[in-house]
Amino acid sequence: MHLLYYWRGDNYRRDLDFGVGFHLNQSNVRLHSVETGESVWAFTRRPDGRYGLAAELVVSAKTLNPTRYRYGRYRVWGDLRRSRYFQVEAQPDFSHLVRATTVRAVADVIGRSFQGHAAVRGLEPMDHDRLLAYASNLPLEPRARLLPEERLEALLLAGDERAVAQLIRDEPSGLAARRRAYLLRSAATRDRSLSADLRDLYDGRCQVCSWAPRGRYAVELCEAHHVRWLSRGGSDALWNLLLLCPNHHRAIHRCDAPYDFEKHGFVFPKHLEPLADSRHELRAE
Repeated sequence: MHLLYYWRGDNYRRDLDFGVGFHLNQSNVRLHSVETGESVWAFTRRPDGRYGLAAELVVSAKTLNPTRYRYGRYRVWGDLRRSRYFQVEAQPDFSHLVRATTVRAVADVIGRSFQGHAAVRGLEPMDHDRLLAYASNLPLEPRARLLPEERLEALLLAGDERAVAQLIRDEPSGLAARRRAYLLRSAATRDRSLSADLRDLYDGRCQVCSWAPRGRYAVELCEAHHVRWLSRGGSDALWNLLLLCPNHHRAIHRCDAPYDFEKHGFVFPKHLEPLADSRHELRAE
């Protein structure tokens, strides 16, 4: 079932400023009624009081957040190749299209019909088709750009702070100014002592497959992975890091595999890979 999701304006704008995550959260289990390959359409209220279509996330995975996570227990992830963020400010008022769907939005102010658990609603196929037609000519949001994460991680692992800073500066101007400043401050000055702390905590072993290069080769080959990627606003903190072998690290990035906090593992397209060892607390962002 395709879904319609009301995205609070302050949360939407914060994500654009600090790094779009291509995911949405809700406290209502209905968010997980969407199937892989179906769409969650998100709309939001602009500062002028009008509404705009913010995004279409074509779902690639569903995960669970910690029980008391402030944005809700249920999370869906959008396929990076198929999902879209739209320029909200460039649109006419979206209210008429919401009212034209089979979703009952009877309040004078649309947002009042989408409070709490009601923030996510099921859509009929004809509603989804209307939204596809409406979105076909909408300009995309340039601030939703993602940095080339694997290149960024490779430079970070090499300790080349100048190259990291240059990569961020070279990104097209669509990158939000606040996000660019955050990345220059946080990514380019990554705390490398955290990687050393992780290696000591896990004796250099991969937390997924337990590969132990320290014992076998007497060298450190496992790498620190940010559960929420730095390029998507993730924090450079121990509670956002896992120690992974290079193979698992590359696979997670290539497959955009999200972390499930209840199953304690990474969700790949066809299977879950749980952690084999977890001795420190992880937090959802």
